[in-house]
Amino acid sequence: MNYVPMPSSISKIKGQMMTNDLYEPLPIIAITSGEPAGIGPDIIISVLSEQEFPARLVVLADPELLKDRAKTLGLSANIQSLSNANDAPPHRQGVISVLPIKLAKPATAGILDVENSPYVLETLKQAGEGCIQKAFDAIVTPPVHKGVLCETGVHFSGHTEFFQAQCRSPHVVMMLATEAMKVALVTTHLPLKDISAVITEDSISLVTKALNKDLQEKFGIKTPKILVCGLNPHAGEDGHLGREEIDVIIPTLNKLRQEGLNLVGPLPADTLFTPKYLNDADCALAMYHDQGLPVLKYSGFGNAVNITLGLPIIRTSVDHGTAIDLAGTGKASNGSLKVAIQHAINMANNAKKFSK
Repeated sequence: MNYVPMPSSISKIKGQMMTNDLYEPLPIIAITSGEPAGIGPDIIISVLSEQEFPARLVVLADPELLKDRAKTLGLSANIQSLSNANDAPPHRQGVISVLPIKLAKPATAGILDVENSPYVLETLKQAGEGCIQKAFDAIVTPPVHKGVLCETGVHFSGHTEFFQAQCRSPHVVMMLATEAMKVALVTTHLPLKDISAVITEDSISLVTKALNKDLQEKFGIKTPKILVCGLNPHAGEDGHLGREEIDVIIPTLNKLRQEGLNLVGPLPADTLFTPKYLNDADCALAMYHDQGLPVLKYSGFGNAVNITLGLPIIRTSVDHGTAIDLAGTGKASNGSLKVAIQHAINMANNAKKFSK
């Protein structure tokens, strides 16, 4: 069966949060705990213990999970349970504010347990509902284990699809970002043989408009300049290497330009990702997953952030998986979580400015 999140009461999140303006200037960021047997708890503890952020950070987790993992890692963390999320103060190094959600069973680092899958889904549900109802300004998600979630009989294809269903958003866009570049995708996880058929005027227009809108509203870029990849080698070589550029991509980009979008392309992907183009642009739009993301991950893997655009809420995530084999060892890198938190804060601040 498909898992479609249903509304439930989040009064303990929203109730006082919207009326108490003591910390109003600071965005309120929800951080889910990810797969409890993976590195999610590890990197949350290490990041929040070693760095301060200009925000009120609320971790949705079982406090005992974080205490046990901190002990395993040999880290000192002041874990404070909240009766409601509005009690969270501005984040201070070493203090972790937790909105308690209880595990079904104590979690052991490195050992998956399907009985804790409902816990994982509940953290996501409460975070999403809190954002929808304006209790949180953004969500940051450490990795979950899709396989163990699906073992419960729930079809879970990923965070993106979960929040898309919860927000009832018709279309979402996947974007990864590093300090050096931002890359969004027209298509995501499709076999190469199927990609050409879904490169249509509608798909390109929906993605490009959503990308342009969120670059304006959530990144504070007044007139985004977007580089667009061609689908074929050399962007089709005037039709000699494929006609998708001539028949679909170029006419669609021309229509979007008439609507005021600042688009460059279609450009050959083998030259687009060079300083000549990237230094003067805000984002690149790739036609498929492995056209754009290998370049970005080569330049910044471990310090990149996965951002879901097209939602009415802000959601950022790490660029890696659960790394079950590293859980509890202290060897997991926390760089991507740092970047994901900082991006969420920046995007939340930009969204507030844009709405004024």
